[in-house]
Amino acid sequence: MTNYRMIVQYDGTRYNGWQKQGDTDNTIQCKLETILSRLAEESVEIHGAGRTDAGVHARGQVAQFRLNKELPPAEIRDYFNAYLPDDIGVLSVDKAAPRFHSRYNASEKYYLYRIGKNKAAHVFDRKYVYTWRGAPLDTAAMKLATLQLIGTHDFRSFCGNPRMNKSTVRTIRTIRIEETDDEIRIGFFGEGFLQYMVRILVGTLIEVGEGRRDPESMDVLLAARSRRMAGPTAPAKGLTLMEVRYS
Repeated sequence: MTNYRMIVQYDGTRYNGWQKQGDTDNTIQCKLETILSRLAEESVEIHGAGRTDAGVHARGQVAQFRLNKELPPAEIRDYFNAYLPDDIGVLSVDKAAPRFHSRYNASEKYYLYRIGKNKAAHVFDRKYVYTWRGAPLDTAAMKLATLQLIGTHDFRSFCGNPRMNKSTVRTIRTIRIEETDDEIRIGFFGEGFLQYMVRILVGTLIEVGEGRRDPESMDVLLAARSRRMAGPTAPAKGLTLMEVRYS
Protein backbone atom coordinates (compact mmCIF):
# COMPACT_ATOMS: atom_id res chain seq x y z
CA MET A 1 0.00 0.00 0.00
CA THR A 2 1.07 3.58 -0.68
CA ASN A 3 0.96 6.04 2.19
CA TYR A 4 -0.02 9.65 1.49
CA ARG A 5 0.06 12.86 3.49
CA MET A 6 -2.01 15.93 2.72
CA ILE A 7 -2.64 19.41 4.09
CA VAL A 8 -6.26 20.47 4.38
CA GLN A 9 -7.90 23.75 5.24
CA TYR A 10 -11.54 24.32 6.07
CA ASP A 11 -14.10 26.74 7.40
CA GLY A 12 -15.70 24.66 10.15
CA THR A 13 -18.77 26.88 10.59
CA ARG A 14 -21.34 24.49 9.15
CA TYR A 15 -19.71 21.17 10.06
CA ASN A 16 -19.97 18.90 13.08
CA GLY A 17 -16.21 18.83 13.52
CA TRP A 18 -13.46 16.78 11.92
CA GLN A 19 -14.28 13.27 13.13
CA LYS A 20 -16.92 11.17 11.39
CA GLN A 21 -19.91 10.21 13.51
CA GLY A 22 -22.51 7.50 13.28
CA ASP A 23 -25.52 9.81 13.17
CA THR A 24 -24.34 12.33 10.55
CA ASP A 25 -22.16 12.61 7.46
CA ASN A 26 -21.68 16.35 8.01
CA THR A 27 -18.04 16.15 9.14
CA ILE A 28 -14.80 17.07 7.42
CA GLN A 29 -13.45 13.52 7.61
CA CYS A 30 -16.62 12.10 6.08
CA LYS A 31 -16.62 14.58 3.18
CA LEU A 32 -12.99 13.78 2.37
CA GLU A 33 -13.38 10.00 2.67
CA THR A 34 -16.44 9.94 0.41
CA ILE A 35 -14.59 11.67 -2.40
CA LEU A 36 -11.33 9.74 -2.01
CA SER A 37 -13.12 6.38 -1.85
CA ARG A 38 -14.84 7.20 -5.14
CA LEU A 39 -11.51 8.03 -6.79
CA ALA A 40 -9.71 4.98 -5.38
CA GLU A 41 -12.67 2.64 -6.03
CA GLU A 42 -12.29 1.26 -2.51
CA SER A 43 -13.19 2.28 1.03
CA VAL A 44 -10.47 4.59 2.39
CA GLU A 45 -10.00 5.89 5.92
CA ILE A 46 -8.40 9.30 6.42
CA HIS A 47 -6.67 10.15 9.72
CA GLY A 48 -6.39 13.78 10.84
CA ALA A 49 -3.68 15.15 13.10
CA GLY A 50 -6.24 17.02 15.19
CA ARG A 51 -9.90 16.22 15.87
CA THR A 52 -11.21 19.75 15.67
CA ASP A 53 -14.61 20.37 17.28
CA ALA A 54 -17.81 21.52 15.59
CA GLY A 55 -17.40 25.08 14.35
CA VAL A 56 -13.59 25.11 14.66
CA HIS A 57 -11.55 25.97 11.58
CA ALA A 58 -8.22 24.78 10.15
CA ARG A 59 -5.60 26.37 7.95
CA GLY A 60 -3.01 23.61 8.27
CA GLN A 61 -4.70 20.34 9.20
CA VAL A 62 -2.49 17.38 8.26
CA ALA A 63 -4.18 14.14 7.24
CA GLN A 64 -2.90 10.77 6.12
CA PHE A 65 -4.32 7.80 4.21
CA ARG A 66 -3.24 4.60 2.43
CA LEU A 67 -4.27 3.36 -1.01
CA ASN A 68 -3.94 -0.13 -2.47
CA LYS A 69 -3.05 1.40 -5.83
CA GLU A 70 -0.54 4.15 -6.42
CA LEU A 71 -1.93 7.40 -7.82
CA PRO A 72 -0.07 10.63 -8.65
CA PRO A 73 -0.35 13.05 -5.69
CA ALA A 74 -1.33 15.95 -7.96
CA GLU A 75 -4.18 13.88 -9.41
CA ILE A 76 -5.50 13.13 -5.91
CA ARG A 77 -5.28 16.80 -4.90
CA ASP A 78 -7.05 18.01 -8.02
CA TYR A 79 -9.79 15.37 -7.71
CA PHE A 80 -10.47 16.45 -4.13
CA ASN A 81 -10.72 20.11 -5.06
CA ALA A 82 -12.99 19.39 -8.03
CA TYR A 83 -15.64 17.81 -5.82
CA LEU A 84 -15.21 19.29 -2.34
CA PRO A 85 -17.52 22.12 -1.24
CA ASP A 86 -16.06 25.61 -1.35
CA ASP A 87 -15.39 25.69 2.42
CA ILE A 88 -13.01 22.71 2.33
CA GLY A 89 -9.77 22.67 0.31
CA VAL A 90 -6.79 20.36 -0.11
CA LEU A 91 -3.60 22.43 -0.36
CA SER A 92 -1.20 19.60 -1.12
CA VAL A 93 -0.85 15.82 -1.37
CA ASP A 94 2.50 14.03 -1.14
CA LYS A 95 3.74 10.49 -0.72
CA ALA A 96 4.72 9.78 2.87
CA ALA A 97 7.06 7.32 4.57
CA PRO A 98 5.40 3.91 5.01
CA ARG A 99 5.09 4.28 8.79
CA PHE A 100 4.09 7.96 8.86
CA HIS A 101 0.91 8.69 10.83
CA SER A 102 -0.49 12.21 10.86
CA ARG A 103 -1.71 12.04 14.45
CA TYR A 104 0.78 9.83 16.28
CA ASN A 105 3.90 11.33 14.69
CA ALA A 106 2.93 14.96 15.30
CA SER A 107 5.39 16.73 17.61
CA GLU A 108 3.56 20.06 18.01
CA LYS A 109 0.22 21.65 17.14
CA TYR A 110 -0.41 25.36 16.90
CA TYR A 111 -3.90 26.68 17.62
CA LEU A 112 -4.85 30.34 17.37
CA TYR A 113 -7.80 31.95 19.14
CA ARG A 114 -8.95 35.40 18.01
CA ILE A 115 -10.89 37.76 20.27
CA GLY A 116 -12.30 40.85 18.59
CA LYS A 117 -12.07 44.07 20.59
CA ASN A 118 -14.13 46.29 18.31
CA LYS A 119 -17.84 45.91 19.07
CA ALA A 120 -18.80 47.15 15.62
CA ALA A 121 -19.89 44.44 13.20
CA HIS A 122 -17.04 42.89 11.19
CA VAL A 123 -18.75 41.37 8.17
CA PHE A 124 -15.77 39.52 6.74
CA ASP A 125 -14.33 38.23 10.02
CA ARG A 126 -17.58 37.40 11.79
CA LYS A 127 -17.17 33.63 11.37
CA TYR A 128 -13.58 33.51 12.65
CA VAL A 129 -13.45 35.97 15.55
CA TYR A 130 -15.22 35.92 18.91
CA THR A 131 -16.27 39.54 19.46
CA TRP A 132 -15.80 40.54 23.09
CA ARG A 133 -18.53 42.95 24.19
CA GLY A 134 -17.51 43.45 27.82
CA ALA A 135 -15.07 45.90 29.38
CA PRO A 136 -11.51 45.94 27.96
CA LEU A 137 -9.54 42.86 28.96
CA ASP A 138 -6.31 43.16 30.96
CA THR A 139 -3.89 41.31 28.71
CA ALA A 140 -1.00 41.83 31.13
CA ALA A 141 -2.88 39.79 33.74
CA MET A 142 -3.75 37.18 31.12
CA LYS A 143 -0.08 36.83 30.17
CA LEU A 144 0.84 36.40 33.84
CA ALA A 145 -1.71 33.60 34.17
CA THR A 146 -0.27 31.72 31.19
CA LEU A 147 3.07 31.29 32.95
CA GLN A 148 1.55 28.68 35.30
CA LEU A 149 -0.04 26.80 32.39
CA ILE A 150 3.12 26.29 30.38
CA GLY A 151 4.80 22.92 30.86
CA THR A 152 3.58 19.40 31.53
CA HIS A 153 0.49 19.30 33.76
CA ASP A 154 -2.68 17.35 34.39
CA PHE A 155 -5.24 19.46 32.51
CA ARG A 156 -8.36 17.59 33.66
CA SER A 157 -9.86 20.88 34.87
CA PHE A 158 -9.70 22.07 31.26
CA CYS A 159 -11.12 18.92 29.65
CA GLY A 160 -14.62 19.05 28.19
CA ASN A 161 -15.16 15.29 28.37
CA PRO A 162 -16.43 14.36 31.86
CA ARG A 163 -16.10 10.65 31.07
CA MET A 164 -12.46 10.88 30.03
CA ASN A 165 -10.77 7.72 31.34
CA LYS A 166 -7.40 8.17 29.67
CA SER A 167 -4.55 10.35 30.84
CA THR A 168 -5.30 14.07 30.89
CA VAL A 169 -1.64 15.01 31.19
CA ARG A 170 -0.52 17.26 28.35
CA THR A 171 2.43 19.54 27.58
CA ILE A 172 1.99 23.16 26.51
CA ARG A 173 5.27 24.59 25.24
CA THR A 174 4.20 28.19 24.71
CA ILE A 175 1.15 30.43 25.04
CA ARG A 176 1.60 33.66 23.13
CA ILE A 177 -0.76 36.62 23.63
CA GLU A 178 -0.57 39.47 21.13
CA GLU A 179 -2.79 42.54 21.14
CA THR A 180 -3.56 44.88 18.26
CA ASP A 181 -5.99 47.76 17.94
CA ASP A 182 -8.71 45.35 16.82
CA GLU A 183 -7.89 41.95 18.33
CA ILE A 184 -6.38 39.88 21.09
CA ARG A 185 -4.73 36.80 19.59
CA ILE A 186 -3.86 33.85 21.81
CA GLY A 187 -1.58 31.20 20.29
CA PHE A 188 -1.23 27.78 21.91
CA PHE A 189 1.74 25.54 21.03
CA GLY A 190 1.76 22.03 22.46
CA GLU A 191 2.17 18.33 21.80
CA GLY A 192 -1.57 17.72 21.95
CA PHE A 193 -4.78 19.03 23.48
CA LEU A 194 -7.83 17.52 25.19
CA GLN A 195 -11.40 17.97 23.98
CA TYR A 196 -12.36 21.68 24.28
CA MET A 197 -9.09 22.27 26.17
CA VAL A 198 -7.98 25.34 24.23
CA ARG A 199 -11.44 26.91 24.36
CA ILE A 200 -11.73 26.33 28.13
CA LEU A 201 -8.28 27.82 28.63
CA VAL A 202 -9.38 30.87 26.64
CA GLY A 203 -12.60 31.18 28.66
CA THR A 204 -10.57 31.04 31.87
CA LEU A 205 -8.04 33.60 30.62
CA ILE A 206 -10.89 35.93 29.70
CA GLU A 207 -12.09 35.75 33.30
CA VAL A 208 -8.57 36.72 34.37
CA GLY A 209 -8.67 39.61 31.91
CA GLU A 210 -11.99 40.74 33.37
CA GLY A 211 -10.52 40.76 36.88
CA ARG A 212 -12.90 38.03 38.02
CA ARG A 213 -10.09 35.52 38.57
CA ASP A 214 -6.61 35.94 40.08
CA PRO A 215 -3.90 35.37 37.45
CA GLU A 216 -1.89 33.43 40.04
CA SER A 217 -4.74 30.95 40.66
CA MET A 218 -3.96 28.68 37.70
CA ASP A 219 -1.96 26.32 39.92
CA VAL A 220 -5.03 25.87 42.10
CA LEU A 221 -7.15 25.09 39.04
CA LEU A 222 -4.67 22.51 37.79
CA ALA A 223 -4.47 20.83 41.19
CA ALA A 224 -8.28 20.72 41.55
CA ARG A 225 -8.67 18.45 38.49
CA SER A 226 -12.31 19.59 38.26
CA ARG A 227 -13.94 21.06 35.17
CA ARG A 228 -16.32 23.04 37.40
CA MET A 229 -13.41 25.09 38.73
CA ALA A 230 -12.32 26.46 35.35
CA GLY A 231 -13.93 29.13 33.21
CA PRO A 232 -16.52 28.77 30.44
CA THR A 233 -15.84 27.22 27.06
CA ALA A 234 -15.12 30.03 24.60
CA PRO A 235 -17.11 29.95 21.32
CA ALA A 236 -15.78 27.59 18.65
CA LYS A 237 -15.70 30.12 15.83
CA GLY A 238 -12.70 31.98 17.28
CA LEU A 239 -10.43 28.93 17.11
CA THR A 240 -8.30 27.78 14.17
CA LEU A 241 -5.80 24.93 13.87
CA MET A 242 -2.98 26.82 12.19
CA GLU A 243 -0.19 24.27 11.82
CA VAL A 244 0.91 20.76 12.71
CA ARG A 245 4.63 20.18 13.06
CA TYR A 246 6.71 17.02 12.83
CA SER A 247 10.20 16.55 14.21
